[in-house]
Amino acid sequence: MHGFANPRRFLKLARWLTPLLLASGTVMAAIALYVGLTRVPPDRLMGETVRILFIHVPTAWLGMGGWMAIAGASLAFLVWRHPLAALAARAAAVPGAVFTAICLATGSIWGRPTWGTWWVWDGRLTSMLILLFLYFGYIALSDASAREGVSPKIPALFGLLGAINIPIINRSVVWWNSLHQPPSITMGNSAIDAAYLGPLMLSVAGFSLLFAGVVLARMRALLADAQAEARLRRMASEAA
Repeated sequence: MHGFANPRRFLKLARWLTPLLLASGTVMAAIALYVGLTRVPPDRLMGETVRILFIHVPTAWLGMGGWMAIAGASLAFLVWRHPLAALAARAAAVPGAVFTAICLATGSIWGRPTWGTWWVWDGRLTSMLILLFLYFGYIALSDASAREGVSPKIPALFGLLGAINIPIINRSVVWWNSLHQPPSITMGNSAIDAAYLGPLMLSVAGFSLLFAGVVLARMRALLADAQAEARLRRMASEAA
């Protein structure tokens, strides 16, 4: 595992893995969305709005999963001090924020016909909104760390502290009297009809592969920028 913390080994792996993840994720997500949005029957209670499930669930999962990736990479950076770990956390932030924003938007679209309003200050919705703001804060801190000399430990610690919000999101429908429905899928059990479960799992898998591919692509781009800046600094010092 430590071997892939070497930038050259990482780039060699990421060069072929990135397009593979992006292509396979795109195909899987496209199939899942086609089936979910056009082929499955309307739900008996929710009607056509049930189709939002095939976008809302994977984006919610990846909004939370993206922050856990940030927290894990931040912990690795604080323990081993390897810059690739900090780079991985930074690379996961923007796609994680995008998925969180899509989750909130699709949740609002679903909530309008279901609850009669675009937004309620429900425990699940509020904690997801907090997650989006945490992403914004982390992106600002990591950019400042890269360009303005702020210690990289600061965004890493912020990434770890922000992870406290993840179990709050997960358990909010249990801890508080929530309008949001309880978890439909738990360990070894599912309350979702089989007609929806297959396309939903395919959608989650496809979007997860897309997320991983985007993170690898961003890591490659950020690493190239860092190497270019290092070369410029070296040339400037030699010229002086």
